[in-house]
Amino acid sequence: MANVTIITGSTLGGAEYVGDHLADLLQAKGHQAHVVNEGILDDVLSASTLLIVTSTHGAGDFPDSIAPLMEQLMSERPMLRDLHYGVVGIGDSSYDTFCEAGMKADAMLQDLGAVKVGERIDIDIQAHPVPEDEAERWFTEWEPLIHKIK
Repeated sequence: MANVTIITGSTLGGAEYVGDHLADLLQAKGHQAHVVNEGILDDVLSASTLLIVTSTHGAGDFPDSIAPLMEQLMSERPMLRDLHYGVVGIGDSSYDTFCEAGMKADAMLQDLGAVKVGERIDIDIQAHPVPEDEAERWFTEWEPLIHKIK
C-alpha cells in the first residue's frame, strides 16, 4: 500500500476539508495518509507519493498556507524524480484564474521531474458546492493508479 503525503493550500478551509476527506478515503483503502496544512520543503522531499490539494487565491496565486513552499520549490529546484504525485485544484469558474494554483503546482512538479499519477482535477465550486463529493469521484479513478507505483 502507498504512503501518501497530502499538502493543502487553503484560504478559507475548503482545500483542508478536501485533503482530510481524501486522507480518510486513502486510509479506508489501507493506505497511509498524512495531511499537512502548511507544508515545508522537507514534506515534499521525504514523500514518496504526494497529493497537492489547493485552491487559488487572488490573481491566480497560491494561498498563503502553501505559497512559501511553492516559492521554495521554484527557487531551489530540487530534482524530484522519485516522487509520484497528483493535484486537486479547487476554484470558482466565474474567475478567469480558475484553478490556476493547481495548474501551476502540476506544471512545477512535472518540471522538477516528479512522476504524475493520473490526471489533475479542477473542481468548480459553482458546479460542485461540496468539493469533497467531486474529489471523491476523482479518487475512485486515482487511487487504483497508486497501486501500480513501484
